[in-house]
Amino acid sequence: MKSISQLTDFYYNDLYPTLQGLENERKALKKRINTITLIYLLAVGIIFWFVYQHTELDTFFAFLPLPLIIYFKLYRYLTKDYYVDFKNKIIAPLIDAIDSNLHYSPTSHISIENFKDSKLFLEYPDRCRGNDYVKGKIDGVNIEFSDIYAEKKRRSLKGEEIWETIFQGLFIISEFPKEFHAQTLVLPDRAQKLFGNLVGGWLQKNNVSRNNLVKMDHPEFEKEFVVYSTDQIEARYILTPALMQKLLNYKRKTKHPLYISFIGGKVYIAIEHNKDMFETSIFHSLLEYKIAKEYIETLHLCVGIVQELKLNQKLWSKV
Repeated sequence: MKSISQLTDFYYNDLYPTLQGLENERKALKKRINTITLIYLLAVGIIFWFVYQHTELDTFFAFLPLPLIIYFKLYRYLTKDYYVDFKNKIIAPLIDAIDSNLHYSPTSHISIENFKDSKLFLEYPDRCRGNDYVKGKIDGVNIEFSDIYAEKKRRSLKGEEIWETIFQGLFIISEFPKEFHAQTLVLPDRAQKLFGNLVGGWLQKNNVSRNNLVKMDHPEFEKEFVVYSTDQIEARYILTPALMQKLLNYKRKTKHPLYISFIGGKVYIAIEHNKDMFETSIFHSLLEYKIAKEYIETLHLCVGIVQELKLNQKLWSKV
């Protein structure tokens, strides 16, 4: 697998002619959208004034969200082709440069069934949306990942249908080099951070919605994570001191809340964030190093999990 520096060289050398073409397209699109936005705001202002002068106040306030909805739909329509070009001409070649065994589908995502199989979250989603799905093998290890947005349908006090976010971020599934029978979850340790060791520890131990609490002999790891498992012995067998340190290092590298589960010979990793990691913007140049670095580091973070956690080393034989 190529290093971040090699991928950066590929981005600016091999992809430069394509980048330059997309950059010209971006500038023209930005200018066009700015012009359309100005005209749209003037038109909406005139309409607002007319509606305000000739309707009741309740009608006026009910009218307020409509122009915003129309504008967002118009913006998405105008930028759609540019976003598609960016993913096909930049993200797809980057993924192929990492490893030709990886296959990229910009409009697909991890299935809702696979998300549920992870058992990382107490509630199952009613729907999952997402994009930028990658599947293939790294060093002979099966891996798949995508952006995902999992939601639960609820009813408000007024009986209205609302959607509550369960998880938004990157979701990674990889083979683990040992087939095990227990279900082991490694979750962010929010209780002890909020309430301290005494109260937080009591809350963790008495969390009836999770399996048995497993205390690990790794103080730094314990500060960041809480471990639950159906089998205390197997949890410690999986979470060796070396693996705990690797997970700790990986968490620090992601700089986001990290959820991990070991179930059915697989490791599921959810990296929580509130934005689509592989989307571009017409307001930022594709030639900026900061922008390029973010795309490359995110891809490397997902694919690098195999080498980061040594998943390609058969430390145990499959049972």
